[in-house]
Amino acid sequence: MNNQQIAISEQQDWIEIGTIVAPQGLRGELRVYPDSDFPERFLEPGTRWLQHPKTGEIEEVELLGGRYIPGKNLYVIVLEGVEYRDRAEALRDYKILVENSDRPELTEDEYHVLDLINLEVFHQQTGEKIGIVTNLFYAGNDLLEVTLDKQPIVEPNTSPDLSQISRRSKRRKFKKPTSKPATILIPFVKEIVPVIDTDQGRIEISPPDGLLDINEN
Repeated sequence: MNNQQIAISEQQDWIEIGTIVAPQGLRGELRVYPDSDFPERFLEPGTRWLQHPKTGEIEEVELLGGRYIPGKNLYVIVLEGVEYRDRAEALRDYKILVENSDRPELTEDEYHVLDLINLEVFHQQTGEKIGIVTNLFYAGNDLLEVTLDKQPIVEPNTSPDLSQISRRSKRRKFKKPTSKPATILIPFVKEIVPVIDTDQGRIEISPPDGLLDINEN
C-alpha cells in the first residue's frame, strides 16, 4: 500500500463509494458493502482512497481488481500490499473514497447518491413537505430513507416498581430507550418519485395509499 496519508480538509471533496466490512478468506481479500451504483468502482484497477474510521485520515491505495458476490450485495476486492488476513482485518470499517472530480457520466434518470442526500421531499398532490432524504438503501429496488419533518409524539412510560428487582435485572430489563428520528422508506422508482430537482434541492413523491403510514420505522 502507498504510505502517503492526508488529513481530510474542507477544500478537498470526496465521494464515499463503499465500506470494508470484513476479510474474505486468508489471502488479504476484502468484503465491501457498496454505496455506489457503478460496479466499475470495485472491479476496474486503479487508484482509490481509504478513510480511517476514527481519525478521518485518508490513504491512497491501488485497487488491483474485484468481483461481485451475487445475492449478497457485496464486492470482494484486492488491494495492493494487503496479502494476509490480519492486514485485511485491520482495515475493517474503513471507508473507500474517490475524488469528487472522478464521477462517471450519468444517463437520464441516473443520480449520484450524494446528490440525493438532504433533498427535501414533498407530496406532489398536497404540496406538504414530508421530510428530507437521509440515506439510500439497495434491496432489490433502491429505497430512499426519508427522515420525517413531523416526528410522532412518544408518551412517557410510567416507571415500574423496581423495589423487588435485583440490580442486575434492572440493568438488563429496564435500559433507557434511545431516541431515533422516525423515518420512512420510499421505493426509488419513477412511478412513486416522478420529480427530482437537484438544482432546487427537492423531490416530489406520489405515494400509493398507505405508504406513508405503514412504512414508518
